Amino acid sequence: MTTPPATTPGLDAPTWPEEFAARYRAAGYWRGETFGAVLRARAAAHPDRTALVDPAPDRRTWTYRELDEAADRMAAGFAARGITKGDRVVVQLPNVGEFLVVVFALFRIGALPVYALPAHRDTEIAYFCAFTEAVAYVVPDRHAGFDHRALASRIKERTPTLRHVFVAGEPGEHTALAEVPCAPAGPLDGPEPHELAFLQLSGGTTGVPKLIPRTHDDYGYSLWGSNEICGVDAETRFLVALPAAHNFPMSSPGWLGVLYAGGTVVLCPRPDPATAFPLIAQERITMTGLVPPLALVWTEAGPDSEHDLSSLELVLVGGAKFSAAAARRLEPALGCRLMQVFGMAEGLVNYTRRDDAPETVVTTQGLPISPDDEIRVVDDADEDVPDGAFGHLLTRGPYTIRGYWRAPQHNARAFTADGFYRTGDIVRRTPTGHLVVEGRAKDQINRGGEKVAPEEIENIVLGHPSVHDVSVVAVADAYLGERTLAYVILRAGAEPLKPVAVKRHVRQAGVADYKVPDLVEFVDAFPQTGVGKVSKNGLRSAAAPTEQH
Repeated sequence: MTTPPATTPGLDAPTWPEEFAARYRAAGYWRGETFGAVLRARAAAHPDRTALVDPAPDRRTWTYRELDEAADRMAAGFAARGITKGDRVVVQLPNVGEFLVVVFALFRIGALPVYALPAHRDTEIAYFCAFTEAVAYVVPDRHAGFDHRALASRIKERTPTLRHVFVAGEPGEHTALAEVPCAPAGPLDGPEPHELAFLQLSGGTTGVPKLIPRTHDDYGYSLWGSNEICGVDAETRFLVALPAAHNFPMSSPGWLGVLYAGGTVVLCPRPDPATAFPLIAQERITMTGLVPPLALVWTEAGPDSEHDLSSLELVLVGGAKFSAAAARRLEPALGCRLMQVFGMAEGLVNYTRRDDAPETVVTTQGLPISPDDEIRVVDDADEDVPDGAFGHLLTRGPYTIRGYWRAPQHNARAFTADGFYRTGDIVRRTPTGHLVVEGRAKDQINRGGEKVAPEEIENIVLGHPSVHDVSVVAVADAYLGERTLAYVILRAGAEPLKPVAVKRHVRQAGVADYKVPDLVEFVDAFPQTGVGKVSKNGLRSAAAPTEQH
């Protein structure tokens, strides 16, 4: 048996064995660049080209020179407050220009952004800050009606390592982000290309999210590899319609890929057609990325839109499987090309190609970025299955991690001894090598691209005094792909509950709204497997896909 790869000091996760690292460097995948250095190089090459547009509420723009200088000044301000290389900083900002300034400043220092989503609340943020021993937390003042300053105050009280809270907007009792930048005192001790760039959140099936460690080298390859496939160049104008902290809108090719190519990034405050379509017309957007539910909404709205969408050349759809029926409708409705994307924050990304046959584009989820992406499709015994047969997807390659951050026990289950990542996806491979996604082997629920771990929600529902047992499963949904359905068994003699009471209990636990069960059904017992375990397959088959509770 092959010895599992060692942990590199400072990485806190297994990394690529040297023989693989040497191969990836020799092949030119790992270019020895850091993200901070890439921005510096683009600013030197074309300083006056527009890098970033934040259209709301008042349109603001940054040229490459201005973005580079803003990152320098923010980095200097962070450093003056004691944030140093290797420190973790939880960043929870919506699609605003400050998001990019902050993360590039952290890249310059070598501090690690920990990407939180705007929807996260007390439970998630408290865990991220405690587990990463974060020294700082960056938030908006208010977003979507929620006061993040109050959340930050609660988190700071219970997190001993958290020294700073920086607020984009009115700071309240915290520090205004606008007050942080200062003149650089000198060069910073930034990161090396093989070192960590940031930590992303996994969509695991347990209640504790795993952190995904990405290096400048490996993530950089996923950017320029995506750019080559998608045709991204200096003329690309990319609309960030999804939350900028998500892996998909960041790197496939995303805002980071577009900046790598010297193009223009336009932030979209909300992804609905009423917000996005005017921006496409005004900013002459050429490319964007959507999750399937949003793609369906755009497809419905496109033909009747009064806005000029003619600049839009390519829409990438990923984050969850896009049905062939929906895929066929997108191009005629929006007047642009469709490219399907299937990937994961842990690494592997697949794209359909511009020269693929139309039927391939609508019926498959694409080919891997790299010729060195190793793909195995295996049965339950880890034996390879023939092309055309469904099996478990395993992968390793130049931009797929070899282990989660500070999670040795989980890594032993999630990775094979020779470094293949067990993705949890059920796929089949066509004779051309394209992958077709059937679903998930794990219990994880993919609710419109947002990942929900049933165990986390089950543990919360079990805390209700009237609940004896609960099982959360996915139920098929034409809009979101999957919704969450909580089957609840009440305690004997307990007062009857209504579904709204269960939902309220989950919401009050301080989790993101997308984790609150969409549907609640009260039952007397759960179906069981032959060995007496709860049969989630039985519960899924009993679910009514369109019934609302």
